[in-house]
Amino acid sequence: MFATLTARIAHELYLLNIPLIPRIMTEYAHSQTGIDIHPGTTIGKYFFIDHGTGIVIGETTIIGDHVKIYQGVTLGALSTRGGQQLKNKKRHPTIMDNVTIYSGASILGGDTVVVKNVVVGGNAFITTSIPEGAKVSIRNQELMYNYDSSRPVERKEIDIDEN
Repeated sequence: MFATLTARIAHELYLLNIPLIPRIMTEYAHSQTGIDIHPGTTIGKYFFIDHGTGIVIGETTIIGDHVKIYQGVTLGALSTRGGQQLKNKKRHPTIMDNVTIYSGASILGGDTVVVKNVVVGGNAFITTSIPEGAKVSIRNQELMYNYDSSRPVERKEIDIDEN
């Protein structure tokens, strides 16, 4: 609540073109909570953060109503190349209403829109828009173990009942 409340107040000051103070406010909230919300971010009603550590939300992000975000989520830009030429351009995603974004997901880019009623699964890496009602998930990744300098060993199921 502290990070979100601070971001909402800082956003109002940001809209008034008050320099530095909004960023100081959100950086203080970041140091206390581990949640980094730029004061330029627009946040709708009923925004919910659960286990907020590691959340990063960029300046031009727009977040709709009834959005839930879990730990380690990044709503960021695709590239920082271009520096000041990118000032006042939409570089961060738009998250519409009734979206849930699970832990570790990264949603990047100013043209990326996550439309209404979407669920984004953990560890998803998204750089294109997601249509309404979609459920985004990552297929099971192949887990490899490397015990020495030789080739990696494929993960095998381990029966814990074996002695």
